Amino acid sequence: MQPRFADLLAAASASARHLDEDGVLSLALPLAVVDPLPLLPMLAGDDGFRFLWDGAPGLCLAAAGRCQSLELSGPRRFELAQRFASLALGRLVSPGAAPPVARPRVLLAFAFFDTASAAGGAAVPGVQAVLPQWQLSRHGQHCWLRLQRPLGGGVSPRSLAEELWEQAQLLERWADIPPPQAQGPGELTDLPRVLHSSDWQGPYGQAAERALQLVHNGDLQKLVLAVRQELLLDRPLDPLQLLSSLRQRQSGSCRLLWQRHSDHCLVGASPERLLTVRQGQLRSDALAGTAGSDDTSSTLLASAKDRHEHELVIDTISTVLSQLGLQPRRPRHPRVARHGHLLHLHTPITAAIGHHHPLALAEALHPTPAVAGLPRRQALHWLRALEPFERGHYAAPIGWIDSEGDADLRVAIRCGVVRGHRLELCAGAGLVRGSALSREAQEVGLKLQVLQDQLNLRPAQAPSPVLR
Repeated sequence: MQPRFADLLAAASASARHLDEDGVLSLALPLAVVDPLPLLPMLAGDDGFRFLWDGAPGLCLAAAGRCQSLELSGPRRFELAQRFASLALGRLVSPGAAPPVARPRVLLAFAFFDTASAAGGAAVPGVQAVLPQWQLSRHGQHCWLRLQRPLGGGVSPRSLAEELWEQAQLLERWADIPPPQAQGPGELTDLPRVLHSSDWQGPYGQAAERALQLVHNGDLQKLVLAVRQELLLDRPLDPLQLLSSLRQRQSGSCRLLWQRHSDHCLVGASPERLLTVRQGQLRSDALAGTAGSDDTSSTLLASAKDRHEHELVIDTISTVLSQLGLQPRRPRHPRVARHGHLLHLHTPITAAIGHHHPLALAEALHPTPAVAGLPRRQALHWLRALEPFERGHYAAPIGWIDSEGDADLRVAIRCGVVRGHRLELCAGAGLVRGSALSREAQEVGLKLQVLQDQLNLRPAQAPSPVLR
């Protein structure tokens, strides 16, 4: 049955009577099925914050504006983010029970390190947590729009109901307008071109030689050394256009956008799940061991170096969960997962979470050996010493937690940071016993090239000069 405005207004007025001083009224409406990705600009918040989680054919979620937010750094960031999420979601008053797709969510973006290094001028906070004003979510044939605001200062139950009702009608009308030009997969030809790219090979070679020495001397079992490449584009990059391209090229990954403000936007397609929690059941992905599309699954499975690197990640995740009192389960053998032009060894690990909160588990798991190294403490020290840039969001958890305690956090790899005409890309490779410097440099270069290919970026001239 189609919703009626009179019913929405009555529910809003009744819910408002249960609000305390710090409460937030949260109203939701079912919509005709729409695609949240192209409609994100229609959810304009007043502070520049935008978020997209595109797991289609799973959950697709667009959000904008900050109703309540938290930004901080330090060793207690996971704990304090959990406290913020519990308080923010606990203060919401909403009429009726929402289906899972429509639940209110706190959105989360962590940095790789809990604090920025002294030289990190462009550092991001250790955690950003946002209860959004607008939330447009779709799963399958179910689509909902939610609006959240505290009352007072001119905001009343009626004004909130009217704002939500008008926005829902606007979105449904906008979704019915056909695009100006139909484009099939791979036909997005008007993306920016690359004018210049920075050099990463020289700094990586020196750092990787030192890292391999540490591994061969037994100081480390593994170190995932990363590089940053900065691309200068011929014009600013539209993140939503880029995400539309990624939907075609990276259908097996989760497409992400975290726009903190107008001149800083994380965008990409992550193939790696740190953790998903559904109805008390956890899943974490061991994703380590990489080959290009020219290789075969059997070649990757037969690689002793890649199997060793993969087993280190499986063993560490399983050990961490066991130390927390969980009973992790895993398949006996890894499978090969294809994400775009790359092949990865992949093993899902599952467990019942018991009384543990999702962000406490995330704190215990991050960073996995797939993006940092072993032993963890020593690996983090050497990453600080050897990588001449601030990782920021790279390889850190990005995702959400909802009002029922379900959560999803992906690892921000295969991502880039858009800053106007500049795009910053990061990629890394795991150095273990048996690693060869030339092969690891080739893997890093392959990942950077795959990033440019999946973003559909092409050089404006060849060869591309090096940025100084």
